[in-house]
Amino acid sequence: MKQGYFITGTDTNVGKTWATIALMRYFKKQGKSVVGMKPVASGCVIQDGQLKNEDALLIQDNASVRLDYDLINPYAYERPVSPHIAGATNPAKLATILDRFDELKESAEIVLVEGAGGWYAPLNDREAISDLAAALGLPVILVVAIRLGCINHARLSQLAIQHAGLACAGWIGVCVDPELLNRDENIATLKTLLESPLLGLLPYQDSADFDELAVQFVNSGL
Repeated sequence: MKQGYFITGTDTNVGKTWATIALMRYFKKQGKSVVGMKPVASGCVIQDGQLKNEDALLIQDNASVRLDYDLINPYAYERPVSPHIAGATNPAKLATILDRFDELKESAEIVLVEGAGGWYAPLNDREAISDLAAALGLPVILVVAIRLGCINHARLSQLAIQHAGLACAGWIGVCVDPELLNRDENIATLKTLLESPLLGLLPYQDSADFDELAVQFVNSGL
């Protein structure tokens, strides 16, 4: 592994997976090998006799090399609720996730790790997603859903990342609300108030065209 990033978001359902896959496509177009990981996932369904998550499967399918599903998503929970609730009988353990990460990072030049929910979403009954990010020690990319309230959520999330002592490599805006009033003004405000750079702005799409979304990172500096 030459570089890795931890992908977090201002909340759940803000476009973290779309951003992650778009970044994977972007790095692959640069001729770099890339793999991804979603350590904890809720809302999984049985496929081939195993609980699997739709987002984790996308990450698996877009990697430069084929990896076992258990390596990408070691904690797959059926109920679509917070991981600390969904995994009450099988709580996520940082040590296990770090072991999987250490194995996975040998597979490619770039490794992307997608969190669950927002920065302070509980991982188990003692630790949060922020603790996972701190344990991995990767630069953080913040995904911001461009919608009403996003300025407050983005500023709070960036402050929390800074408080953890982690580097914020930048933020990605995801346009999730096609009816949002003053969208451009909101984005301009975020660019002014957030201390880290805007890496890419993903336009609204009903269904993801990841190659088109990947183009948005051309001038990101990543």
